[in-house]
Amino acid sequence: MNHQSSEKEIIQKYQQDEKMMILAFAQWCINHEIDPVDVYSNAYPQQGENPLLKEALESTVPKEESEDIPLPSLFAVLEMYGNEELAFALSEMIRK
Repeated sequence: MNHQSSEKEIIQKYQQDEKMMILAFAQWCINHEIDPVDVYSNAYPQQGENPLLKEALESTVPKEESEDIPLPSLFAVLEMYGNEELAFALSEMIRK
C-alpha cells in the first residue's frame, strides 16, 4: 500500500467516525427531548446549518427504539473530535 492510499484510508476512517459521533450526539438529544440543532447553534452560532447533523437527524430513531447512550461517553467522544464547545453547550442545556 502506498503512502497516498494509506493517507486516503485514514481520512475516510476519520470522516466515518466523525459521522458516528454526530449521530450519537443527535440520538442522545432525541432520547432526552433536547433539540440537537439548538444545541449546535448555541455552540457554533457562526456556522449556520451543519449538513452532517442534518444527515444524522435523518438516521435517528424514536427514543423508545434507541439504546441508552451514557452522557460521560458522549462527552468523551465529543471532546475526542474537538467539539468542546458542543459539549459545553450541551451541559448548559442540561443544567436548564
